[in-house]
Amino acid sequence: MPTDVIKAKNYLLSLGIHGEIPMGSERMEMRKRQLSGQQEAVAGVTVTAPAQQGQAGQGQRASNACCFCWCCCCSCSCLTVRNEDREERNRRASCDVKAEGTTDCEESPKPTVDEVRLWGQSFDKLMLCPAGRSAFRQFLRTEFSEENMLFWLACEEFSKETNKSAIEEKARLIYEDYISILSPKEVSLDSRVREVINRNMLEPTSHTFDDAQLQIYTLMQRDSYPRFINSPVYKTLLKSVSEQSPES
Repeated sequence: MPTDVIKAKNYLLSLGIHGEIPMGSERMEMRKRQLSGQQEAVAGVTVTAPAQQGQAGQGQRASNACCFCWCCCCSCSCLTVRNEDREERNRRASCDVKAEGTTDCEESPKPTVDEVRLWGQSFDKLMLCPAGRSAFRQFLRTEFSEENMLFWLACEEFSKETNKSAIEEKARLIYEDYISILSPKEVSLDSRVREVINRNMLEPTSHTFDDAQLQIYTLMQRDSYPRFINSPVYKTLLKSVSEQSPES
């Protein structure tokens, strides 16, 4: 009997063991799945959040980037500085031209009928007269070639400069505004003249742009001046001063 009881207990124990193993395996498997699910959830939060932040950051930086800036972290501060620098240069150039008294057509003295008639006879006489330059510049503006007159005026003012530091600064401004291929006000010069300017810019003097100024002067004389004389701008002005002249 004891032997049978022992056998029965062993048998039941063996059954209990064999029965609990699958149950333990299922619990372990469920536990593993739960832990795995929690780890995936945590990992998802951990990975997704930086990814979303990265994408948001990239989107924000991309919106601040521009074609002038390779880095996306400066919020285009470089462009702002360049714009401010460009505005400052334009302001200085404008002041330089105003010294000539020909920035705006309205600032020039009213021409006489004799002066206007002389403009039609000679381009040199036109350019020697402030009112003539003003009227001609107004015409060039309609042809989108006003930069030729602006460059010529800037060179006239530049050639009078004697201070070395001022010469270097003004030479740089003129180069950036009218010679550089990146400037919207670039004037049309041949390769020979450009090479001369590039050499002169190493040690600029008041004669750095002499060849370029002469070439633009000749261009305006041969190309724009004949059209100006035959334009309504000139004819209307001549008629107006003729009617207001005491002689008429």
